[in-house]
Amino acid sequence: MQFSQKRNRQFFLMCIYALIITVADQWTKWLVVTQIPLYGKVPAIPGLFRLTYVRNFGAAFSSFQGMRWMFVAIFLVLTLALVYEYFKKPMPFSAFDRWLIASIYGGGLGNMIDRVRLGYVVDMIEVEFMEFAVFNVADCFITCGCILLMIRLVFFNKEFWKEEKK
Repeated sequence: MQFSQKRNRQFFLMCIYALIITVADQWTKWLVVTQIPLYGKVPAIPGLFRLTYVRNFGAAFSSFQGMRWMFVAIFLVLTLALVYEYFKKPMPFSAFDRWLIASIYGGGLGNMIDRVRLGYVVDMIEVEFMEFAVFNVADCFITCGCILLMIRLVFFNKEFWKEEKK
C-alpha cells in the first residue's frame, strides 16, 4: 500500500472513530433528555456517580456562557488546522497520538452539535465522591484524550520537541 493510501486509510479510520464517539455522546444525551426531567437525578452506581440532567450554556465549568458562535468558529478553525496538518504539513505525532487527537475531536464534535442545535450542551454525569462539575460522555473523551496526549508528548514523543536543524 502506498504511503498516501495508508495515510488516507488511517485518516478515514480516525474519522470513523471520532464519529463513533460523537454518536455515543449524542445517544447518551438523547436518553437523558427523554428519560430524566431537567435537574432530575437518577442513581447509577451509588457512591460513584448519578445521572443528573443539566444544561450548560458555557464551556468547561460553565465558563464563557452565551458565546456559542465563538465556540463554533474556534471548532471550524481547529477542524481546518487538523486536516491541513495531517495532509499538508504533518507534525511528528505517533499513530497513538493521532488516535488521542481523534478522541478529543470526537468529543468536541459531540458538544458542538449540542451548541449549534440546542444553544447549550447537555450534561449528565455527576460524581458523588467529590464536588465536581456535571459533565457528559464527550467531556470524558476530551479530558482523557488531552491528558494522555500531554503525557505522551512530554514524556514519550521526544521527536515532537526536536528543533529542525537548518
